[in-house]
Amino acid sequence: MRYVIIGAGAVGGAIGGRLAEAGHDVVLVARGAHYEALRAGGLRLMTSEGVRTHRLPTVDGPAALGALRADDVLLLAVKTQDSEAALASWGPAPVAGGGTAAERLPLVCAQNGVESQRLALRRFRRVYGVCVWLPATFVEPGAVAAAGTPLTGILHLGRYPHGTDETARRIAADLERSRFEAPVVPDVARWQYAKLLGNLANAIEAVSGPLTGEEGLELVARVRAEGEAALAAAGIAYASEEEQQRVRGDRISLRPFDGAPRRGGSSWQSLDRATGTIEADYLNGEIALLGRLHGVATPLNDLLQRLANAFARERRAAGSMPVAELARRAAEAVASVPQERPPRP
Repeated sequence: MRYVIIGAGAVGGAIGGRLAEAGHDVVLVARGAHYEALRAGGLRLMTSEGVRTHRLPTVDGPAALGALRADDVLLLAVKTQDSEAALASWGPAPVAGGGTAAERLPLVCAQNGVESQRLALRRFRRVYGVCVWLPATFVEPGAVAAAGTPLTGILHLGRYPHGTDETARRIAADLERSRFEAPVVPDVARWQYAKLLGNLANAIEAVSGPLTGEEGLELVARVRAEGEAALAAAGIAYASEEEQQRVRGDRISLRPFDGAPRRGGSSWQSLDRATGTIEADYLNGEIALLGRLHGVATPLNDLLQRLANAFARERRAAGSMPVAELARRAAEAVASVPQERPPRP
C-alpha cells in the first residue's frame, strides 16, 4: 500500500518519515513554506538516532498527484479545524480504474479529538480512527522531530465507528514495522475519549506555559473532572488511566536531543508558530458541547476554549498569561455558573 500523508506536520511527518524508513511508499501533502521546503530539500526527521533526510514525493493537493492508486491509504493528520477543507478536497479525487477516493479508499484519521471521523464519515465510506500517542514537534519548515524511544509512538487503530477489518490489520502491520506499536481494537473511540481527557490541558499549557506548579496542576485536575462528568452524563466509555498506563509502560520515553527541543504540545506549537488557529474547539469545546447537550456545567473548559481561540486569533505569545491570572479567571468562571434552584412545590 502507498500512504498519502495529508498534513505532513509534526504527527504526519513523523509517521510518514518512519514509514519511508521501513521501505513503504509515501507521498507527503503540505502547504506554504513547509511544502516548499519539503520539495526543495526533503523531510528532515530528527530522532534520538540522528537526523535522516527523506526525499519523498510532495504535493499541495490531489490535483498535483493525478489519479490516486487503488491501493492508496489516505492518512489525515491535519488539525481538526482544517479537516473539513481537506476532506472536501480529497474526497472527489479520482482513483485509477474509476470512482473517487471517498468511494474507494480507506481514510485514516490520525488526529486529536473525536470530531474528524464524524466529518469524514459524511463523505468517505471507509473511515478508520487512530488514538495518537506520539510526542512530535514541528521544528521548522521541512523539519520534524520525534523524541519517543524505543518506540516512536503508540497508535491504537480501528474502524469508525467500531470494528476491525483486514485493512486495519495491514495498516497496523506496516506501522509496527516502522517503529510504532499499533494495536488493532474494535473500540478505538474508547481510547480516543481517554486521550481527549488528557488533551484538555493543552489549552492551559498553550496560554500559560509548562504545568509544573501546584496551582497549574490543580487547575488541570479540575478541568479533567469537568470532562469526566460530561462523558459520564453522555454515557461515553473511555479507557481508564490504569489501562492506558499498562499499554504504554516504558515503551515510549522522551529523549531530548540537540537541535530539536520539545517545547510544548500541539496547541502550544500552534500559538508558537502563530498559525492563527488552534484545536481548542475540538478538545475543550467537545466537553463544552457534551455539557450543553446533557446538562453538565463546564465553566473551566468554556473559559479555556475562549482563551485559546483569542490567543490564536490575536497571535499572542504562547505561555504569556501568568498561571495566577489564569487561576483568577477560572475562579470567576466557576463563580458565574448559575446555582440550581429547587423545584417549586
